[in-house]
Amino acid sequence: MNFPNLRHIYIINNVIMKTLYTQEEFNNAKGIDLLPLECEYCGKTFYQPKKSIKYELKHNLGGRRFCSNNCKNIVLIDKITVECKNCDKEIEKTPSQIKRSKYNNHFCSSSCAATYNNKHKTTGTKRSKLEVWLEEQLSNRYNDIEILFNDKTTIGSELDIHIPSLNLAFELNGIFHYEPIYGVDKLQKIQENDKSKSKACHDAKIDLCIIDISGQKYFKPSTSQKYFNIICKIVEERLLTL
Repeated sequence: MNFPNLRHIYIINNVIMKTLYTQEEFNNAKGIDLLPLECEYCGKTFYQPKKSIKYELKHNLGGRRFCSNNCKNIVLIDKITVECKNCDKEIEKTPSQIKRSKYNNHFCSSSCAATYNNKHKTTGTKRSKLEVWLEEQLSNRYNDIEILFNDKTTIGSELDIHIPSLNLAFELNGIFHYEPIYGVDKLQKIQENDKSKSKACHDAKIDLCIIDISGQKYFKPSTSQKYFNIICKIVEERLLTL
C-alpha cells in the first residue's frame, strides 16, 4: 500500500487513519493543538485537537477519518436506492434522509424538487398585485368567456392567464426571467422552465404570449393599464377570427 503524501498511517481494526503530521509533531503538541488529517473520502485536509485524536486511538475507535458527517455518511452508512419523483432518475439516500422526506417524495436535485412542487402545488400560491388586478379587470370585461388564472392543469405547469376557448395563454415575466437577481444558476433554471412551458403550450396547440413586465418596479393601476391593454388587444383580435 503506497501513500506518498502521508506522514503517518494508523491501521486500527482494519481501518486506515490518514494523518499529515509526524510522530515528533504529535509528541510536542499540546492537547488543544490542532493536527492535520486527510479525509478518507474526499482527500481534504482537516484538523482535530491532539486530545481528540489521542482518545480515539487509545480506545480503538478508528480515529478521525472524515472531514464532515456528509463524507462519513457516504462511506459508512448503507444507502437505499430510490427514484426521483420528478425525472425518475435513481438516487441513493440514507435511511434517515428517507425518513425526513415529506410525503415520501425524493428528488435528485433542488431543481427537480422545485419543478415537481410547482406543478403539483394546490395551496399557498403567491400572486403579485398585478396578477390580482388583471384578474379583476379581465373578469369584468370578458364575463362571458372562461378565463383561468394560475392554471396548473392544462400543461402540467402554471399558466398565469389561460383562455381555453381561444387556445390562448399569457405569461407575465418579471425581472427574474431576464437578469440574474439571485445568481446565474437560478436564472438558467427559470429560463429552462420558460422554454419547457413554451414547448408544452406548442404541443397543446395553445398560443402563448409572453409579456415583459420587468419595467414595472412597483404596482400601480396607472402603470398596469398598458399590460391590460396588450392582453385585450390580443384577445379582441382572436375573437374576430372565430
